[in-house]
Amino acid sequence: MSSENCIDRKHYVLVHGASYGAWLWYKLKPRLESAGHKVTVVDLAACGTNMKKIEDVHTFYQYSEPLLQLMATIPQNEKVVLVGHSLGGLNIALAMEKFPEKVAIGVFVTAIMPDIEHKPSYVLEKFIDSTPATTWLDVEFFQSGNKTIVNFGPQFLSNKLYQASSAEDIELAKHLQRPGSLFIEDLSQQKNFSLQGYGSVPLAFIVSTEDLEIPLNFQHWMIQNVGINVEVLKIKGADHMLMISKPQELCDCLLQIATKYL
Repeated sequence: MSSENCIDRKHYVLVHGASYGAWLWYKLKPRLESAGHKVTVVDLAACGTNMKKIEDVHTFYQYSEPLLQLMATIPQNEKVVLVGHSLGGLNIALAMEKFPEKVAIGVFVTAIMPDIEHKPSYVLEKFIDSTPATTWLDVEFFQSGNKTIVNFGPQFLSNKLYQASSAEDIELAKHLQRPGSLFIEDLSQQKNFSLQGYGSVPLAFIVSTEDLEIPLNFQHWMIQNVGINVEVLKIKGADHMLMISKPQELCDCLLQIATKYL
């Protein structure tokens, strides 16, 4: 690789949503790598191949520890493109709060995007309040200690998350997903994200026009609510799982964003 290409090489850190794992990025990771970039994927606590059980993860900070440990290893003179999907938006917000100097831009892929005016749970609470009970189909909710555990059912996967994806990818998700949590109870007790931390990092939002879990109007509400200028890109014809249903389009968006900010 020439020195010019080395200078152009970006480092993407990809963070999955609730119940998923690093495996979720299996279509996107090789695309970014084939474009010459470094890609790191992470299993959050009790996700993917991480051995913890969700019942033993009591706080959102504990849930995020694998990401925070990874960010601690990034050299001080380097910046990453930090990408979060769905609930992963809150994980990358926490990482930006802790390590703002290490993040060139935070990219929310139809993800929960918090503000700095309210508690970290605020946008999640608004999302839950705005979601009709019928939307959840066969999703199971049950209490464990101080949190609510969520288990996605096959109907919800097929009809709300993966409606634009293949039967094979739905089958993969059925086998690899694990019970998760939104950690709303814990997040409602935490301090707001700060202007000096999360609020100091440029943000981008990738809109999925056909998302049936986080609807288009709520995606637009989050972009307005964050209160700062957000770079907005749009992918048409995708579902909630853009990295599965539209991996090349998502790759192109991420390359475009990184070229501008890094």
